[in-house]
Amino acid sequence: MPVPSPLPGADSAYPITLPDGSPHRGTVNLKNVIDHPRFEVGDFTYASDFDPPDDWAGRLAPYLFPFSQEKLTIGKYGQIANGVRFIGSSANHATNGISTFPFAVFDPETMLGFQPDTRNTTVGHDVWIGYGALILPGATIGNGVIVGAGSVVRGTVPDYAIVTGNPAQVVRMRFAPDEIALLNALGWWDWPPEKVAAARPALEAGDIAALAKLAPT
Repeated sequence: MPVPSPLPGADSAYPITLPDGSPHRGTVNLKNVIDHPRFEVGDFTYASDFDPPDDWAGRLAPYLFPFSQEKLTIGKYGQIANGVRFIGSSANHATNGISTFPFAVFDPETMLGFQPDTRNTTVGHDVWIGYGALILPGATIGNGVIVGAGSVVRGTVPDYAIVTGNPAQVVRMRFAPDEIALLNALGWWDWPPEKVAAARPALEAGDIAALAKLAPT
């Protein structure tokens, strides 16, 4: 049986090495390139961009400021395609008055205390967010979710759902309810990297029973 390849280094900024030995700078381990007090991301979660920015946090979440009251949290082993944007709660305007114009933003005395929407945005583990998807304020995306290209996601997306469209809707579930419960209980994304590397055949084959046998004790 071939030995599973090691996982790309959790401490590396650029997890993909091209055939010529150079790093592919259009794909990054987000945890190692983001330094933002309101943006948390887990190990091995990567993002790709055809025009890689210097500021990955600013590219992915342009309305998330260091003084924002909400947080953006993304779990481990996430996959974020080119053009994905997280529209944080800081982007929202108050809607309970006659006008939605954010007068307070233009006054330095009141700017920092003005945020009518403070909902957090949360993405689970092993989530694939496809090309150009838009994640709206306060969205909660479960573990193992697939977000189709160009989707506009709001509200709560259940674990292991596939969602597409605007607004994004569940088109199907990836596994049966009991399988989803087992996958969440196994929490393979929290295993040591060497255990995940050893479990790669089961993960790639969709063999949940085999994965369960490899769980750390």
